[in-house]
Amino acid sequence: MRLYPAIDVLGGNAVRLLRGDFDAKKVYDEDPLSAAQGWVAAGAEYLHVVDLDGAKNGQPVNIEQLRRIAGECGVPVQYGGGLRSAGAVDAALDAGAARVVLGTVAFTKPEVLRESLDAHGQERILVAVDVRGGYVATHGWLQVTGTRARDAFAKLRERGVRHFVFTDIDRDGTLGGANREEVALIAGAAGEGSVILSGGVGTRADLEGLARLRGERALEGLDGVIVGTALYEGRFTVAEAKEALTLR
Repeated sequence: MRLYPAIDVLGGNAVRLLRGDFDAKKVYDEDPLSAAQGWVAAGAEYLHVVDLDGAKNGQPVNIEQLRRIAGECGVPVQYGGGLRSAGAVDAALDAGAARVVLGTVAFTKPEVLRESLDAHGQERILVAVDVRGGYVATHGWLQVTGTRARDAFAKLRERGVRHFVFTDIDRDGTLGGANREEVALIAGAAGEGSVILSGGVGTRADLEGLARLRGERALEGLDGVIVGTALYEGRFTVAEAKEALTLR
Protein backbone atom coordinates (compact mmCIF):
# COMPACT_ATOMS: atom_id res chain seq x y z
CA MET A 1 0.00 0.00 0.00
CA ARG A 2 1.14 3.50 -0.80
CA LEU A 3 1.51 6.37 1.64
CA TYR A 4 0.26 9.80 0.57
CA PRO A 5 1.16 12.62 2.97
CA ALA A 6 -1.58 15.25 2.73
CA ILE A 7 -0.91 18.89 1.98
CA ASP A 8 -4.16 20.81 2.34
CA VAL A 9 -3.78 24.38 1.14
CA LEU A 10 -5.96 27.13 2.59
CA GLY A 11 -5.15 30.83 2.52
CA GLY A 12 -1.66 30.08 1.26
CA ASN A 13 -0.82 27.80 4.22
CA ALA A 14 -0.58 24.05 4.74
CA VAL A 15 -3.40 23.29 7.17
CA ARG A 16 -5.56 20.51 8.54
CA LEU A 17 -9.28 20.71 9.22
CA LEU A 18 -11.32 18.77 11.75
CA ARG A 19 -14.15 16.80 10.10
CA GLY A 20 -14.01 19.14 7.12
CA ASP A 21 -14.89 22.22 9.17
CA PHE A 22 -13.27 25.30 7.60
CA ASP A 23 -13.61 27.10 10.94
CA ALA A 24 -11.64 24.36 12.72
CA LYS A 25 -8.31 24.66 10.99
CA LYS A 26 -4.76 24.37 12.25
CA VAL A 27 -1.83 25.80 10.31
CA TYR A 28 1.15 23.42 10.20
CA ASP A 29 3.35 25.26 7.73
CA GLU A 30 3.04 28.75 6.28
CA ASP A 31 4.49 27.47 3.00
CA PRO A 32 2.93 24.35 1.38
CA LEU A 33 6.12 23.77 -0.64
CA SER A 34 8.12 23.61 2.58
CA ALA A 35 5.71 21.02 3.96
CA ALA A 36 5.93 18.99 0.75
CA GLN A 37 9.72 19.11 0.69
CA GLY A 38 9.80 17.97 4.30
CA TRP A 39 7.73 14.88 3.56
CA VAL A 40 9.81 14.01 0.51
CA ALA A 41 13.04 14.46 2.47
CA ALA A 42 11.61 12.08 5.05
CA GLY A 43 11.03 9.44 2.36
CA ALA A 44 7.59 10.13 0.88
CA GLU A 45 7.28 8.82 -2.68
CA TYR A 46 3.87 10.37 -3.40
CA LEU A 47 2.01 13.51 -2.32
CA HIS A 48 -1.68 14.35 -2.04
CA VAL A 49 -2.43 18.06 -2.45
CA VAL A 50 -5.88 19.53 -1.81
CA ASP A 51 -6.86 23.06 -2.79
CA LEU A 52 -9.29 23.81 0.04
CA ASP A 53 -9.83 27.34 -1.23
CA GLY A 54 -10.74 25.87 -4.59
CA ALA A 55 -13.07 23.29 -3.08
CA LYS A 56 -14.94 26.03 -1.27
CA ASN A 57 -14.99 28.51 -4.16
CA GLY A 58 -15.75 26.07 -6.96
CA GLN A 59 -12.64 26.70 -9.02
CA PRO A 60 -8.90 26.19 -8.47
CA VAL A 61 -7.22 28.89 -6.41
CA ASN A 62 -3.85 27.32 -5.65
CA ILE A 63 -2.65 26.09 -9.05
CA GLU A 64 0.63 27.98 -8.56
CA GLN A 65 1.19 26.13 -5.28
CA LEU A 66 0.68 22.89 -7.20
CA ARG A 67 3.13 24.04 -9.86
CA ARG A 68 5.76 24.80 -7.20
CA ILE A 69 5.30 21.49 -5.42
CA ALA A 70 5.25 19.37 -8.58
CA GLY A 71 8.21 21.23 -10.02
CA GLU A 72 10.42 21.12 -6.94
CA CYS A 73 9.69 17.84 -5.18
CA GLY A 74 10.35 15.24 -7.88
CA VAL A 75 7.59 12.81 -6.85
CA PRO A 76 4.13 12.18 -8.32
CA VAL A 77 1.52 14.62 -7.00
CA GLN A 78 -2.21 14.02 -7.08
CA TYR A 79 -4.29 17.17 -6.82
CA GLY A 80 -7.92 17.98 -6.10
CA GLY A 81 -10.17 20.80 -4.98
CA GLY A 82 -12.37 22.97 -7.18
CA LEU A 83 -11.81 20.99 -10.38
CA ARG A 84 -15.32 21.43 -11.75
CA SER A 85 -14.66 21.97 -15.45
CA ALA A 86 -12.64 20.28 -18.17
CA GLY A 87 -10.51 23.42 -18.37
CA ALA A 88 -9.67 23.24 -14.67
CA VAL A 89 -8.65 19.59 -15.06
CA ASP A 90 -6.42 20.50 -18.00
CA ALA A 91 -4.85 23.35 -16.00
CA ALA A 92 -4.01 21.10 -13.04
CA LEU A 93 -2.41 18.46 -15.24
CA ASP A 94 -0.51 21.14 -17.17
CA ALA A 95 0.76 22.50 -13.82
CA GLY A 96 2.39 19.17 -13.06
CA ALA A 97 -0.19 16.98 -11.36
CA ALA A 98 0.37 13.32 -12.15
CA ARG A 99 -3.29 12.64 -11.41
CA VAL A 100 -6.29 14.74 -10.50
CA VAL A 101 -9.10 14.05 -8.07
CA LEU A 102 -12.61 15.05 -9.14
CA GLY A 103 -15.28 15.36 -6.48
CA THR A 104 -18.34 17.54 -6.85
CA VAL A 105 -18.31 17.59 -10.64
CA ALA A 106 -18.43 13.80 -10.85
CA PHE A 107 -21.87 13.92 -9.23
CA THR A 108 -23.23 17.18 -10.63
CA LYS A 109 -21.80 17.33 -14.17
CA PRO A 110 -21.22 13.81 -15.48
CA GLU A 111 -20.36 15.23 -18.90
CA VAL A 112 -17.23 16.85 -17.43
CA LEU A 113 -16.20 13.53 -15.90
CA ARG A 114 -16.72 11.81 -19.25
CA GLU A 115 -14.75 14.47 -21.12
CA SER A 116 -11.88 14.25 -18.64
CA LEU A 117 -11.73 10.46 -18.85
CA ASP A 118 -11.77 10.58 -22.64
CA ALA A 119 -9.09 13.26 -22.79
CA HIS A 120 -6.69 11.96 -20.15
CA GLY A 121 -7.49 8.29 -19.52
CA GLN A 122 -8.61 6.31 -16.50
CA GLU A 123 -5.18 6.28 -14.85
CA ARG A 124 -4.98 10.06 -14.45
CA ILE A 125 -8.55 10.69 -13.24
CA LEU A 126 -9.61 9.72 -9.72
CA VAL A 127 -13.01 10.42 -8.20
CA ALA A 128 -13.43 11.41 -4.58
CA VAL A 129 -16.26 9.67 -2.78
CA ASP A 130 -16.45 11.82 0.36
CA VAL A 131 -18.97 10.53 2.88
CA ARG A 132 -20.63 12.17 5.88
CA GLY A 133 -23.13 10.13 7.89
CA GLY A 134 -23.19 7.45 5.21
CA TYR A 135 -24.03 9.81 2.34
CA VAL A 136 -21.87 11.45 -0.31
CA ALA A 137 -20.94 15.07 0.41
CA THR A 138 -20.01 17.59 -2.27
CA HIS A 139 -19.06 21.28 -2.68
CA GLY A 140 -16.09 21.19 -0.33
CA TRP A 141 -17.96 18.76 1.95
CA LEU A 142 -20.47 21.49 2.69
CA GLN A 143 -23.47 19.81 1.01
CA VAL A 144 -24.68 16.28 1.73
CA THR A 145 -26.49 14.44 -1.06
CA GLY A 146 -28.99 11.61 -0.89
CA THR A 147 -26.54 9.14 -2.47
CA ARG A 148 -25.09 6.33 -0.37
CA ALA A 149 -21.42 5.54 -0.80
CA ARG A 150 -21.83 2.04 -2.24
CA ASP A 151 -24.41 3.27 -4.75
CA ALA A 152 -22.02 6.02 -5.80
CA PHE A 153 -19.24 3.54 -6.51
CA ALA A 154 -21.52 1.41 -8.65
CA LYS A 155 -22.69 4.37 -10.73
CA LEU A 156 -19.18 5.73 -11.17
CA ARG A 157 -17.84 2.37 -12.28
CA GLU A 158 -20.56 2.27 -14.94
CA ARG A 159 -19.24 5.62 -16.17
CA GLY A 160 -15.73 4.25 -16.59
CA VAL A 161 -14.06 5.34 -13.36
CA ARG A 162 -11.43 2.92 -12.08
CA HIS A 163 -9.67 4.82 -9.32
CA PHE A 164 -11.17 6.43 -6.22
CA VAL A 165 -10.34 8.35 -3.07
CA PHE A 166 -12.66 7.54 -0.19
CA THR A 167 -12.89 9.93 2.76
CA ASP A 168 -14.84 9.27 5.92
CA ILE A 169 -15.45 12.92 6.78
CA ASP A 170 -16.74 12.12 10.27
CA ARG A 171 -13.32 10.68 11.09
CA ASP A 172 -11.15 13.10 9.14
CA GLY A 173 -8.63 14.86 11.37
CA THR A 174 -9.84 13.05 14.50
CA LEU A 175 -6.92 10.56 14.79
CA GLY A 176 -9.51 8.02 15.90
CA GLY A 177 -8.67 5.28 13.40
CA ALA A 178 -10.51 3.93 10.38
CA ASN A 179 -13.62 1.73 10.43
CA ARG A 180 -12.20 -1.58 9.19
CA GLU A 181 -15.53 -3.06 8.17
CA GLU A 182 -16.49 0.04 6.24
CA VAL A 183 -13.08 0.04 4.54
CA ALA A 184 -13.60 -3.57 3.49
CA LEU A 185 -17.03 -2.76 2.04
CA ILE A 186 -15.71 0.26 0.18
CA ALA A 187 -12.74 -1.63 -1.25
CA GLY A 188 -15.15 -4.29 -2.46
CA ALA A 189 -17.45 -1.68 -3.98
CA ALA A 190 -14.59 -0.40 -6.13
CA GLY A 191 -14.60 -3.71 -8.00
CA GLU A 192 -11.54 -4.15 -10.19
CA GLY A 193 -10.47 -0.57 -9.56
CA SER A 194 -8.51 0.90 -6.67
CA VAL A 195 -9.30 2.95 -3.58
CA ILE A 196 -7.11 5.30 -1.60
CA LEU A 197 -8.40 5.70 1.95
CA SER A 198 -8.48 9.03 3.78
CA GLY A 199 -9.68 9.98 7.23
CA GLY A 200 -8.99 9.00 10.80
CA VAL A 201 -5.52 7.42 10.81
CA GLY A 202 -3.91 8.31 14.11
CA THR A 203 -1.37 5.62 14.98
CA ARG A 204 1.05 3.24 13.35
CA ALA A 205 -1.22 0.45 14.55
CA ASP A 206 -4.03 1.91 12.44
CA LEU A 207 -1.84 1.57 9.36
CA GLU A 208 -0.78 -1.94 10.29
CA GLY A 209 -4.43 -2.88 10.74
CA LEU A 210 -5.30 -1.61 7.27
CA ALA A 211 -2.37 -3.46 5.72
CA ARG A 212 -3.39 -6.70 7.43
CA LEU A 213 -7.01 -6.19 6.41
CA ARG A 214 -5.90 -5.87 2.81
CA GLY A 215 -3.99 -9.14 3.05
CA GLU A 216 -6.52 -11.13 5.06
CA ARG A 217 -9.44 -10.32 2.79
CA ALA A 218 -7.50 -10.13 -0.47
CA LEU A 219 -8.50 -6.50 -0.95
CA GLU A 220 -5.99 -5.81 -3.69
CA GLY A 221 -7.97 -2.73 -4.67
CA LEU A 222 -7.06 -1.02 -1.38
CA ASP A 223 -4.16 0.84 -2.92
CA GLY A 224 -3.05 3.44 -0.41
CA VAL A 225 -3.69 5.70 2.55
CA ILE A 226 -3.69 9.50 2.79
CA VAL A 227 -2.33 10.68 6.12
CA GLY A 228 -2.31 14.25 7.35
CA THR A 229 -2.71 15.20 11.00
CA ALA A 230 -0.94 12.13 12.39
CA LEU A 231 2.20 12.91 10.39
CA TYR A 232 2.11 16.61 11.20
CA GLU A 233 1.63 15.82 14.89
CA GLY A 234 4.56 13.37 14.89
CA ARG A 235 2.52 10.30 15.81
CA PHE A 236 4.84 8.34 13.50
CA THR A 237 7.38 9.09 10.80
CA VAL A 238 7.06 8.63 7.06
CA ALA A 239 9.50 5.71 7.26
CA GLU A 240 7.47 4.06 10.04
CA ALA A 241 4.26 4.56 8.08
CA LYS A 242 5.69 3.02 4.92
CA GLU A 243 6.97 0.04 6.90
CA ALA A 244 3.57 -0.45 8.57
CA LEU A 245 1.82 -0.47 5.20
CA THR A 246 3.98 -3.36 3.96
CA LEU A 247 2.71 -5.76 6.65
CA ARG A 248 0.59 -8.77 5.77
